[in-house]
Amino acid sequence: MMVRRLIQLYVGLILYGVSAAMYVRADLGADPWNVFHLGVARIFSLNLGVVMIGVGALVLLLWIPLRTRPGIGTISNVIVLGLAADAALALIPPIESLAIRIGLLITALLVNGMATGMYIGAGLGAGPRDGLMTGLHARTGWSIRSIRTSIEVTVLSAGWLMGGAFGVGTVLYALAIGPLIQFFLPWFHISPTKKTLPAAVETVAD
Repeated sequence: MMVRRLIQLYVGLILYGVSAAMYVRADLGADPWNVFHLGVARIFSLNLGVVMIGVGALVLLLWIPLRTRPGIGTISNVIVLGLAADAALALIPPIESLAIRIGLLITALLVNGMATGMYIGAGLGAGPRDGLMTGLHARTGWSIRSIRTSIEVTVLSAGWLMGGAFGVGTVLYALAIGPLIQFFLPWFHISPTKKTLPAAVETVAD
């Protein structure tokens, strides 16, 4: 069971990183966190993957006052996503054709939803950003919906001001990612306890 969970976790994290690279190559607007990552990468002339790893580590530090414990999936999330994104960017060339870019954007969204369902379903620890939301919820009593929205609006605004890639893909992600994860999560849920699925569903669906 643990071997299956670990394989699912790492396949999901790699696919998530690949989907981030596909969003970049589609060049039609990234998801809110990657708008922020791309903005930081632009300001400091860094690779996207390096920024993803650095931001993930900084977000993880915010768990300390929230007294939230990371799992192996949390630490892996910080490292693997950035490495996978940079590797995929090195393999996927820039694309000129608008039709191909639209197809790549839609594919990236589907892969992202499936990948998220895989790593959450493995039940080996939330990603740094999801853990921040659930930790704030546990400490403040505020709704997951309001915390998630506030954080994503903040990072999206900051990323856009830094020149991150905001566009139709950003709006499409905001509208579709919740239903996609809700759809994929039951496919990949591995239940070590009865509490895992409801918590994960609440996190991604609100």
